[in-house]
Amino acid sequence: MTDFNRRNMLKALVALGGATVLGVPGVRAQAEQLVITTYGGSWEKFWRDILIPAFTEESGVEPQLDIGLGRVYTTNLRAAGKDNPPYSCLMTNEIYSTVLRDEGYFEKLDLDLVPNYADLYPVATEASDGWAAVGLISPIGIGYRTDMVSEAPTSWKDLWDNPELMGRLGLYNIQNSAGKMFLMLTSMIYGSGIDDLETGFAKLKELGPVYQTDFNMSTAMATGEIAVAPFDFGEIARLRNQGLPVECIIPEEGLMMWDQTFNICANSPAREQAYEYLNFVLGPQGQDLLMREFFVSPVNKTVDVPEDLQRDVPVSGAAMEQFIKWDWKLMNSKAEELARRWNEIFGA
Repeated sequence: MTDFNRRNMLKALVALGGATVLGVPGVRAQAEQLVITTYGGSWEKFWRDILIPAFTEESGVEPQLDIGLGRVYTTNLRAAGKDNPPYSCLMTNEIYSTVLRDEGYFEKLDLDLVPNYADLYPVATEASDGWAAVGLISPIGIGYRTDMVSEAPTSWKDLWDNPELMGRLGLYNIQNSAGKMFLMLTSMIYGSGIDDLETGFAKLKELGPVYQTDFNMSTAMATGEIAVAPFDFGEIARLRNQGLPVECIIPEEGLMMWDQTFNICANSPAREQAYEYLNFVLGPQGQDLLMREFFVSPVNKTVDVPEDLQRDVPVSGAAMEQFIKWDWKLMNSKAEELARRWNEIFGA
């Protein structure tokens, strides 16, 4: 029986018998060939409780979920080899996807199997040139405490030019992709481009002492340890909805972002199901669910941000053109040097 016919049989059985049909060993074995990835904590809970059930209801496929981080996925793929991937559809940051793509672990997308790809904003497709699609975008602007800043920032340059922000700035460290983006951003604003790293490092020295974190900026903002930082709009929304006096703005020079790139692994044993899952994530239902849970900007042009979410999800439509393009190959090729120089300025 072909994969296509097996998949159609599964859909028909689910339609007739409901979710309990997945308990049939032969059917479950077929479904379990699809292995997808996400992160732990609230990500895992959302995938298990909401996203996977919605996908299964539409497709009849019940995926296996693997929990990890980009570094772990990279190690696991290399250990397994290109002919025996442990994942079918891999979600990870583009900084990791760039490396794995160059090493041959992904296939170029068969766009005939991803009809929703045609409805994506350019920011979701242009970095990978048809090899992947960004399924989640968490815009990063300037977050600040409204009760600690007398004048709202409007520009990234305010982090240097506004004296009341000195000594009250938070930054993600160089191990986080947001730290690397901030270095490239500084190089772009004050130098000849994002690759003018000498100028970037020189300007970073002018910031003086900063609070650094590798992951969680919210605690320092909530306690008032910092007054301003590059901040995920979704996280600012969560803090504001908890009653904290915080806001986030789109700087005039453009936005950083945390991306989650979805890749189809080469030689995947569940290739068609992997494409079904990717198409679902990129489609209106998947994007709406992700937006409501994480306050991410929908990457599908057909998805409108409802009025009650527009304050929490302010980056959509025309604003999706304000993301800056990054050079992850440059960052990866100089990772050790960049870490050393960053730590010389700010400390490890």
